[in-house]
Amino acid sequence: MRSRLLLIALAAVVMATLAAAQAVSAQGKTPGDGKSRGDGDAVFVQTNELNGNRIVVFDRSRDGDLSPAGSYATGGNGGIAAPGDESDRIASQGSLVYNDEHRLLFAVNAGSDSVSVFKVQGSRLMLTDVDPSGGDFPASIAVHDDLVYVLNAGGTGIVQGFEIRGNHLRRLEGSARSLGLANTDPPNFLTSPGQVGFTPDGRKLIVTTKASRSTIDVYRVRRDGRLSDDAVRNASATPVPFAFTFDPSDRLVVGEAGASSVTTYDINRDRTLVNPQSQSDGQTALCWIVKAGDFYYVTNTGSNTVSSFQIDSAGQPSLVDAVAAGTNPGPIDLASSGDSLYVETGTNGTVVVKVRAGAKLPAKKLVLTITASKAGDTALVATKRVAIAVRS
Repeated sequence: MRSRLLLIALAAVVMATLAAAQAVSAQGKTPGDGKSRGDGDAVFVQTNELNGNRIVVFDRSRDGDLSPAGSYATGGNGGIAAPGDESDRIASQGSLVYNDEHRLLFAVNAGSDSVSVFKVQGSRLMLTDVDPSGGDFPASIAVHDDLVYVLNAGGTGIVQGFEIRGNHLRRLEGSARSLGLANTDPPNFLTSPGQVGFTPDGRKLIVTTKASRSTIDVYRVRRDGRLSDDAVRNASATPVPFAFTFDPSDRLVVGEAGASSVTTYDINRDRTLVNPQSQSDGQTALCWIVKAGDFYYVTNTGSNTVSSFQIDSAGQPSLVDAVAAGTNPGPIDLASSGDSLYVETGTNGTVVVKVRAGAKLPAKKLVLTITASKAGDTALVATKRVAIAVRS
């Protein structure tokens, strides 16, 4: 079988320099790891290797260039959604999440049904916890204040709650809720749920179900952190709701793959989604979405392109540029920070930097190619999930 690099998880984290940061334990590090250039900015990459998931760390310069700064074992294994030949092996958004309030990095281990927690100290990591995820094939993580929910994509689909206690997670008893899906373990990449996330006020938890039933499920978050017994299932305006973010007015902004559309929704207090407004980019398989400045960027993995949108004050998306950038084959996740936009491709294992985020993106340079680990003839790793957090 031909060897391939498949991007599985990327988290770019921009943070201030920690001049007094303590040296971390060597536990989970490969020899010579953790040597930061001292500029304080870092990019964290989840390898998703089946025989040992890792977080690879890169220092990030002020102009967005990356340089290796070590790797750290997560204490778990990566996983592959069925059938196994897709460019995105976890088939979700949010599998690697940085929380600036707690300075913690959370990573799923889809192959061992666990979640890892790292303390972030500059561009160094210290593994502090590995916990059972509460279900099969964890694929996405949501964090708000001291509350964490993990989306397990296999089987019926389980969202499991945790509380942050220091640098550790504590399972929130009675918080697990089933989405009522009928997936296998591992799930098929088309029908596995796509993302879990809190609304900006933390009062609701949202899950996209992709092609399982093309719904956007909304739970109420109770004062004790547990969810309402049932979610309100909202049919998406166009098929296959995948990833989402929010606009400045807290409208839900969803990438919907079936028609390659961006759709906005108002979220009612009763958890219904109303006033859907959609715009297609005319490309194929719009899945991932990120806001950068006044623009929303999406990757179209079937067209090898990035498109740009804007959203007006009434919530109407408009297509700014159907091909804001061409990419190498299989673009998947993306992230932004300052004037740098990171775009990942899932076929040849690259992360591309685009600079001065605007409607049309001039390519700066190809900055990263990650070497795969192999099992037999199939390359198992590189990067995928993007989650950028900026510390002021």
